[in-house]
Amino acid sequence: MTINILAFGIVKEIAGSSRKTLELEDGTTVARLKNILETAYPEMKQLKSYMVAVNDEYADDDLIVSANDEVAIIPPVSGG
Repeated sequence: MTINILAFGIVKEIAGSSRKTLELEDGTTVARLKNILETAYPEMKQLKSYMVAVNDEYADDDLIVSANDEVAIIPPVSGG
């Protein structure tokens, strides 16, 4: 299945683009997707944390990603 990845902030720099298309096996969870991304882009492992949103909603690690989903990778935000 094909999903669209949107990368923001430092994740965009790590991935080299703000948009990526990724082929995944059916039944892939957000946790598995994170593992795939961290394997493809090892610098992501150095991030303190990052959130994943699927179709404009924050997703738990056990959520199964579906075909044509739009997945946003949101890096940690600092400020004060």
